[in-house]
Amino acid sequence: MHEEKAVILSHFQAKILLDAGSLQQVEVSPDLGLTKITADISKDGVRFWEGLAIAWDDLKTIAKKPNTVFRISADSIEKIQAISDLTGRVFSLYPTEKAPTMLVSGLLMHRVKGTDPLEDTKWKVKAISPAKGRVLDTATGLGYTAIFAARTASRVDTIELDPAAVEMTRQNPWSKELFLNPAIVRHQGDAAHVIQTFEDSAFSAILHDPPAIGLGGDLYGKAFYQQLYRVLAPRGRLFHYIGNPKSPSGKKTTQGVMKRLAEAGFERVAPYPQAFGVTALKR
Repeated sequence: MHEEKAVILSHFQAKILLDAGSLQQVEVSPDLGLTKITADISKDGVRFWEGLAIAWDDLKTIAKKPNTVFRISADSIEKIQAISDLTGRVFSLYPTEKAPTMLVSGLLMHRVKGTDPLEDTKWKVKAISPAKGRVLDTATGLGYTAIFAARTASRVDTIELDPAAVEMTRQNPWSKELFLNPAIVRHQGDAAHVIQTFEDSAFSAILHDPPAIGLGGDLYGKAFYQQLYRVLAPRGRLFHYIGNPKSPSGKKTTQGVMKRLAEAGFERVAPYPQAFGVTALKR
């Protein structure tokens, strides 16, 4: 029944198991809340299925690590993280009560305050609604944007720069569809270079969700915006995630982004505060 070679846990699941008390069995998720199973409890620990168990002391350690996701296999317990050979940045999964987000050099890749990564993603995709035809997702991350867009689009091209990010995505249970959905086409490389390989007016909509400007400055530049304009079809819609528009840095960045998008040719450039970004249209 269980083909998984490992269990993916965070402090949320660990606390459920530790609170099970004198029960003989407990319902818990082996994949960060995606599915649930019935695990067996003993004095030694918790057995998820034949050949895979975890001791109480290890669960206590996991429960004390609120910013970390762990991979438990038959012979090891490891933090899900990686150091990029490309950029030197540290990538890791960051748990929430639902799907995790990714932490890159200490920066969260989704909003989690008052929301969660999936809800955050839904707002971004809604900004280009309806997502039809061929859609460009300029920064894959954990793949949530591509996954949601592919529910209505006929094809989604998504670009990821860093192999370390891809490794996090492969280990994230909530990202499985990114690798299984034939409507999603993954590209590896710098978006500023990959976008030059696409034809003019190739996409009916674009979701531009770059890292913070300190990590992906080129993706906020006029030259890149001109490429976005080139590959977007007439009457196509762009959503550009920026960050909290009420913060001093977010307000300043938003003003600069809107100015450069207009200079690149976009029209009806307007704030879209529900998703912490701006929208624009190509006539």
